[in-house]
Amino acid sequence: MERLELKHIFSWLHDLLVSTGLGEPWLSVVTYLMLGAMMFGALSVIALFLVWWERKISAHVQQRFGPMRNGWHGWYQTIMDAIKLLQKEDVRVTNRDKFVFFWAPVICFVAAFLAYIVIPFGDGLIVADFNIGILYIMAVTTFTIISLLMAGWGSNNKYALLGGMRSAAQMVSYEIPMVASILVVIVYSGSLSMVDIVESQSGMIFNWFIFKLPFGPIAFITYIIAATAEANRVPFDLPEAEHELVAGFNIEYSGMKFAMFFLAEFVNMFTVSAIAVTLFFGGWNGWLLPSWLWFLGKTLLVVLLLMLFRWSYPRLRVDQLMEFAWKFLVPLTFANLLVGAAFKYLGWYW
Repeated sequence: MERLELKHIFSWLHDLLVSTGLGEPWLSVVTYLMLGAMMFGALSVIALFLVWWERKISAHVQQRFGPMRNGWHGWYQTIMDAIKLLQKEDVRVTNRDKFVFFWAPVICFVAAFLAYIVIPFGDGLIVADFNIGILYIMAVTTFTIISLLMAGWGSNNKYALLGGMRSAAQMVSYEIPMVASILVVIVYSGSLSMVDIVESQSGMIFNWFIFKLPFGPIAFITYIIAATAEANRVPFDLPEAEHELVAGFNIEYSGMKFAMFFLAEFVNMFTVSAIAVTLFFGGWNGWLLPSWLWFLGKTLLVVLLLMLFRWSYPRLRVDQLMEFAWKFLVPLTFANLLVGAAFKYLGWYW
């Protein structure tokens, strides 16, 4: 049976376009453009919600109210901030590398959204179920490293360049333990498809890989640490360390270009949380409630965990950060991978 995908939900749109006489390949192009626009709108709303939510969480951690006056609990203050950034003047450095400077935020922004092609938001709610889904996500998210390097280089600013170099070093260092943690799940699921990984965790809660895998909690903890570094969140936000680099790689950006970096950061935080839910917490699997609601609720709980990290721990020094990756996290993830592979080969399960 053909797996239900997101595009099939919009069959009415397909029929409408057919009735207008629009033929292939334009029919497919328009359909996917509509899907892309809807996905972009949904993720933009999620990113704005996360900005407001983090403001409220940080306020309560610091024993204050946070936004309160613009709407219920200041819910549309974030919308006003977004409108303000769209209207601000785009200040550009005279001696910048024009091509690199312009395309850096665009690449960062696009790479943040490309991952959602293969993320299953619910049973059938997926744009395209690639048989190499998780590999595709690892590939497209590496463009973020390139974009931050481009931003640092194109700005013609030593602080921006240092921020870009730090970001590249950090992401490359923590990409390795993150991939090793993901490989533990791939070994047991036997597939790179995100849908197959979720379906292999169907059933009761103890079928979720965080409980089912040998040392599954270790795999999740190492993944979430590496993912926090990938998303440039505290205590791994040294590429944006304002006490050292003013603002890091985005110091020379303003207006819409700055907003694209800012929006991409929160989208990436939701992305790594959605991947964690898919790999370790059963994805859309749940009881009574709709599948998409289970997936969204689990993802927001992981996002909440990342936000609490930010407002609970101090930053690491650069040398501490790199030593932590190579001297502790990488050996731990590879040891866990080898143990998991041995358990799989021997047929041992919890």
